[in-house]
Amino acid sequence: MAKTFWTDQEFTKQDYTHQKLPKGDYENCRFVDCLFSEGYLDNQNFVECTFEGCDLTNANIAHTTFHDVTFTDCKMVGVQFETCNHLLLTLHFTGCNLSVASFQGLNLPSIIFEDCKFHQTDFTETFLKGAKFTNCDLENAIFEGTDLEKTDFRSSINFNIDPSLNRLKKTRFKKDGLIGLLKKYDIVVS
Repeated sequence: MAKTFWTDQEFTKQDYTHQKLPKGDYENCRFVDCLFSEGYLDNQNFVECTFEGCDLTNANIAHTTFHDVTFTDCKMVGVQFETCNHLLLTLHFTGCNLSVASFQGLNLPSIIFEDCKFHQTDFTETFLKGAKFTNCDLENAIFEGTDLEKTDFRSSINFNIDPSLNRLKKTRFKKDGLIGLLKKYDIVVS
């Protein structure tokens, strides 16, 4: 089956849970309130696209290219980002639920996450140097072997980061958030 090229198209309220999104290259396209839950987005190419209010829960994104792609107010529970194409990977997230997702081993320097939920999300061995987690909830998120140099957690909550297992040089925290660095010691700070 030949791939198709779409540019400057808008896809609104489409249900791709039973019928797959046609294989192809999508450039500067907009997906609004579309359902991809449990669906297949594998082997696609998205360049400068936006996903707004979409449900991508447990979507298969294996070998998919995301270059300068923005996700806004999307449900992305369980998405395995490490399976996508790492070449040219550039992502932006605002208001998304990324719980139980995985970014394991990805190179995401200076990525910005705004108002996102990361409950039990895996950031093991992820390169997040210079990243910003703005107003994010990181309850039970996994950071192990993660490069968090110059990463900004000042407005985020519920993180548990072991300084002995991660690179934290010049990482930014608010004073009242420092307890998230001490949880492994089971000490009480009041």
